Amino acid sequence: MAASSGPAGFGGAGPSGFAFDSGLEIKTRSVEQTLLPLVSQITTLINHKDNTKKSDKTLQAIQRVGQAVNLAVGRFVKVGEAIANENWDLKEEINIACIEAKQAGETIAALTDISSLNHPESDGQITIFTDKTGVIKAARLLLSSVTKVLLLADRVVIKQIITSRNKVLATMERLEKVNSFQEFVQIFSQFGNEMVEFAHLTGDRQNDLKDEKKKAKMAAARAVLEKCTMMLLTASKTCLRHPNCESAHKNKEGVFDRMKVALDKVIEIVTDCKPSGETDISSVSIFTGIKEFKMNIEALLENLYFQSKENLSATLEVILERTEDFTDSAYTSHEHRERILELSTQARLELQQLLSVWIQSQSKKTKSIAEELELAVLKISHSLKELKKELHRTATQLTADLLKYHADHVVLKALKLTGVEGNLEGLAEYACKLSEQKEQLVEIISAAETLTLHPSSKIAKENLDVFCEAWESQIGDMSTLLREINDVFEGRRGEKYGYLSLPKPMKNNANLKSLKPDKPDSEEQAKIAKLGLKLGLLTSDVNCEIKKWEDQENEIVRNGRNMSSMAYSLYLFTRGEGPLKTSQDLIHQLEVFAEEGLKLASSVQVFLKQLKDDDKLMLLLEINKLIPLCHQLQTVTKTPLQNQVFLKVDKCITKTRSMMAILVQLLSLCYKLLKKLQMENNRWVSVTNKDSVDGKT
Repeated sequence: MAASSGPAGFGGAGPSGFAFDSGLEIKTRSVEQTLLPLVSQITTLINHKDNTKKSDKTLQAIQRVGQAVNLAVGRFVKVGEAIANENWDLKEEINIACIEAKQAGETIAALTDISSLNHPESDGQITIFTDKTGVIKAARLLLSSVTKVLLLADRVVIKQIITSRNKVLATMERLEKVNSFQEFVQIFSQFGNEMVEFAHLTGDRQNDLKDEKKKAKMAAARAVLEKCTMMLLTASKTCLRHPNCESAHKNKEGVFDRMKVALDKVIEIVTDCKPSGETDISSVSIFTGIKEFKMNIEALLENLYFQSKENLSATLEVILERTEDFTDSAYTSHEHRERILELSTQARLELQQLLSVWIQSQSKKTKSIAEELELAVLKISHSLKELKKELHRTATQLTADLLKYHADHVVLKALKLTGVEGNLEGLAEYACKLSEQKEQLVEIISAAETLTLHPSSKIAKENLDVFCEAWESQIGDMSTLLREINDVFEGRRGEKYGYLSLPKPMKNNANLKSLKPDKPDSEEQAKIAKLGLKLGLLTSDVNCEIKKWEDQENEIVRNGRNMSSMAYSLYLFTRGEGPLKTSQDLIHQLEVFAEEGLKLASSVQVFLKQLKDDDKLMLLLEINKLIPLCHQLQTVTKTPLQNQVFLKVDKCITKTRSMMAILVQLLSLCYKLLKKLQMENNRWVSVTNKDSVDGKT
């Protein structure tokens, strides 16, 4: 299931003033991400050659960095001490790490304090230039202590999430046994508060996850909980209204079971462990298998003894065995089935050819044999690539057919009608059609059975409506995801079709109000339009810089292009145009924009490693401007709206504009440094070739 906002607050920011200890972890990470680039900058300064003359500008830069590190460490230590005071079981460990960090920060500040270096009386002063070993040790101690605090803070957050889950489960047990409506209202109110807390804690955790698959799984599990919270309300009310109805109890139990599975999934992701005996399907998926198999056969070109013949044959058979899920399915078309079987047979034959050439190449070390081996590897790689494409086409076709079948919701409408009419035969017919799709629909069918048995029951009708709306929402999310998956698979990385985490209010949820486009007054509108115009101009500047790059798939270019695309959507928003319709849409876009900014900073830091020390400093200064702006934007977006919508939008667009200005500088600087690096590499190759020729002469 896809992530979306809902009754328990799984997609939104939650009630204003509602805070949890996980905020400490966010602050810690924010300070850490500010601190580490500064430490990197110190490393660059340390690596300056001793005989290089230090200009006043360099000396001032060194001192500023040292002071900035010490201040950042001070903030970090305060956050760490706050975590320690609230978690006595970890207090001693955290405090020791904080003391180490503080000492390291003070040492770095002292060693980089070179304000009096040019004065004669400072000849005996110990500085970064006279004691490089000391500053290196301090930097290592700082990184070590920061890591310790972060790991301990992580344990705190995991413990909070597990405790919150246990509270939810305990209240769910009480809800399962409730017998009176009055008691149900009281317990469900408590349950709602606990779900809001769980939503906040898991939402923060989801944002911190680096693994995209885990992040998606967490979003899916949280979306299940969100949808099920509303369904549990009406299912329980129906059960209380019709206590002797078997289908009503079956309906409620289905929701409880689904919620428990989702809660377990969240804990599995958070603790990074699985129930005993369970295997990770993704690790043995066809796509993963094909990728690893191709890597193994390509490795034979470098090392003929890298794999055994039996291993390669067995690996291919496992992959082809998994394709039977497609060929054995009654829903796969004849054309797709035949093509998959044809490509599978071709892959087996080409592996036999590869193995034959491979065995020959182990005894004959000739050029022709080596070329034959390379050709055999290319052939089987191509066949597997085509097989992967065919499987993707088959899967997307099946999904598209399913979505088309449900697009007008004919079966759901018929199910509701048979329920109101009390038509048991009609119910059985349409229930059978729905059951063909998957077991997730059991709850809808049991809700329809209850209404069929009690056609005049208002609560049974409301319950069925809620379940049908949840299914319709699911179909919509699947349609969006299918288009996005196709775009990625076919190499298109354009605009997303919609944000699955934007609020999607249900008709029966009295607590949710439809979001209407926010309308600022004329003066505010004029100011936002002016800010937007400047933002629009900056997107043009960014696009001009991007066009200069020859490699359009470079990670820096890709991050920059994504930021520019999102910034242009923000510009359109200020004109009342484009895909963003409400301030809530805008805030969500800004959250993604800030994340992309941090990804860009990471990509630039990877590029930095290829540069000489003298070239790094300017780039580091620009990164150190960008990262704090990203964190500030994240903070502003998480601040409750209350009645200051315009002020929040104004702040966000201003920070976005500043980030885009830095992006222009970064793209230009990276491009120039990349060109310089390429020229130096070419010159080195040229000189090497010349020396080689001279040597032969």
